[in-house]
Amino acid sequence: MQMTPPTILPCLQARLQAQENLYASRNRISSSAWSNGIFDRYEHPVLTAAHVPLAWRFDFNPATNPRGLERLGINAVLNPGAIELNGRFYLIARVEGADRKSFFAVAESASGIDQFRFHADPILLDQIDDPDVNVYDMRLVKHEDGWIYGLFCTERRDPTAPQSDTSSAVAQCGMVRTHDLKNWERLPDFKSSSAQQRNVVLHPEFVNGRYAFYTRPQDDFISTGSGGGIGWALSASMNPAVIGAEEIMDPRVYHTVKELKNGQGPAPLRTSAGWLHLAHGVRNTAAGLRYVVYALLSDLREPAKVLRRPAGYLIAPEGEERIGDVANVIFCNGAIARENGDVYIYYASSDTRIHVATSTVERLLDYVMNTPADPLISSECVRQRRSLIHANREFLAAAHL
Repeated sequence: MQMTPPTILPCLQARLQAQENLYASRNRISSSAWSNGIFDRYEHPVLTAAHVPLAWRFDFNPATNPRGLERLGINAVLNPGAIELNGRFYLIARVEGADRKSFFAVAESASGIDQFRFHADPILLDQIDDPDVNVYDMRLVKHEDGWIYGLFCTERRDPTAPQSDTSSAVAQCGMVRTHDLKNWERLPDFKSSSAQQRNVVLHPEFVNGRYAFYTRPQDDFISTGSGGGIGWALSASMNPAVIGAEEIMDPRVYHTVKELKNGQGPAPLRTSAGWLHLAHGVRNTAAGLRYVVYALLSDLREPAKVLRRPAGYLIAPEGEERIGDVANVIFCNGAIARENGDVYIYYASSDTRIHVATSTVERLLDYVMNTPADPLISSECVRQRRSLIHANREFLAAAHL
């Protein structure tokens, strides 16, 4: 007896075709965005909730889903780790379901600026004795020991909180490693003396024969009085990774883009002039917390020694980037520097979608090495700007312009 092949509802077929059109669309440098010459923005995000495969969200079988309703919704796609392997670009995206749980999924592209597609299945992490309630914001690092490490935030309910408090969490650093982005080995959680560790990043090279980490040792992660900043510490191994004292290499500073909190973004990029760092800085506003990306340069031999701190931010939200689940936020934990000097910076806007900004090592080094540092006092900032104005006036006069 010949069996009738299964069919998909017309509404789902239309959605599948629309998604294929989205996957095939091209991205271009934005002509409408203001250009500061340091990097280029693009017309469209590279990943959104709409890119998540429909098979992850809908039951295709008409017998069990006769109305074609979404069963497992997706809220947002954000905060990806990034890596280039064999000439292709990979993002380990944080995918947040409608149930508020986040998970990781690999998306791949040939260009790095468009046509990203998710791999067939999201990543199923092995669990340790204390299971992850939520996971997010993986930093990918290809370490000189031969492994690709993924460091991410793992959250669990605070066991000391009263039963009536259902929002207090303990955040620590979970760790996995892989060679192929397909098979992942779970390692013990990163160990430190800090009560909260939300932004731990592995340095890509050994330092004095040990593994080096950028940390954020803050007991109260949103309090301006809790100390903290971007920390630095060493561990003898990765399995387990255990650190002692944390040295603050980039502190928070009053009345700057990082006065409330700051943290390392992706692993720093090695350049001829030093390690190029991207970090997030946070300040408070009447409309809530404002996140931006800023840059700094540290010494090649002593990565915790900062050489240059250009004033202000590198990337701040513009236009639609200001709108989303958590408004007025730019967050970056993935960047790629190619052998030809091109740099791809992947950032999320307002905890909702993922964008790419492109630059070059040369342009970024020009920015970090020649942009003046913040003098920290308004009158000195005016003197700084007046010096630029006067130098330009003299140049234009000499050029008869």
